[in-house]
Amino acid sequence: MAEREDGDDRRATERMCALTREVRPIGELIRFVRAPDGTVVPDLRRKLPGRGVWVTATRENVALSVKRGVFKRGFKDHISVEPSLADDVERLLERATLDMLSMANKAGRLVTGFGKVSDALSSGEAAALLHALDAADDGVRKIGQVVRRSGAAPLRLRLFRSEQMDLALGRTNVIHAALLAGPVSAAFLGWAEALARYRGADMDVGGREDEPGQPAETDVE
Repeated sequence: MAEREDGDDRRATERMCALTREVRPIGELIRFVRAPDGTVVPDLRRKLPGRGVWVTATRENVALSVKRGVFKRGFKDHISVEPSLADDVERLLERATLDMLSMANKAGRLVTGFGKVSDALSSGEAAALLHALDAADDGVRKIGQVVRRSGAAPLRLRLFRSEQMDLALGRTNVIHAALLAGPVSAAFLGWAEALARYRGADMDVGGREDEPGQPAETDVE
């Protein structure tokens, strides 16, 4: 049951989107709060104090909420909404996801290189395959062959450029990697799912044929 007032009830699992008026699980929404200076800021971890305005967690919905004055009505107070709010949310989601990827790497739950990724697929340890947005088509075919031979069905994500993965992992030329199962990996996938949903991108489950130009399957480094 959705809570009628936002309040401080952290037990509620659903909220109403202030834009669409649809009741959704809180995992499909972004909470926004009014900062002390009156600006509207996203509360991605849903922990900041004060009244919240909830919006369905997509770029389109956040942008429309700004355009249609949803936050002004929701907070019923003087506020300032940056025109770039939809972009700002994406940058914060991206940063949080990359930070969690870095943590997974430090915990030893990430491998790169064709051989190591192939081993992770064959052993069933791979929870997900990560591919850079600038991966080459030739690699798409290679990793597709490995996935089909292994019989695995990992999630396949393509959310970041190679340079972003390099910085997060402290390595160079990271194009493809395998994420090994574990608690920190599950936390990363939660953020990755939120980022993919926000962008309208795929969180693809293995099993379909790999084709050049598709945003989910590529080869390993």
